[in-house]
Amino acid sequence: VQLQASGGGLVQAGESLRLSCAASGRTFSSDVMGWFRQAPGKEREFVARINWSGVQTDYANSVKGRFTISRDRAENAVHLQMNSLKPEDTAIYFCAAGQYNRAYLTYEWPYWGRGTQVTVSS
Repeated sequence: VQLQASGGGLVQAGESLRLSCAASGRTFSSDVMGWFRQAPGKEREFVARINWSGVQTDYANSVKGRFTISRDRAENAVHLQMNSLKPEDTAIYFCAAGQYNRAYLTYEWPYWGRGTQVTVSS
């Protein structure tokens, strides 16, 4: 599975950005797509995920109510609409593809795309 993220940029606090992640290759091997982010000096953290049917979504508490993840079946892509951005949202955002491991009750993310920089100024 190959993933290509795009849509990052520099915005002011309160503004919006829309990130996109185009998937290609053996996408049928993955049943969930997600977004993660890594701020300078911090560990990578989960942001949002969506299953391929688009029915189930989940968000980090820090972005609930501001970010929306969605999928586009026609484009084989996943989007992250980010509204009311805050300076603490500044990070490199990565998209990932994976599956749910029912034996260990956890998500596994074997496929990662290159990140896209999001910078929010105050």
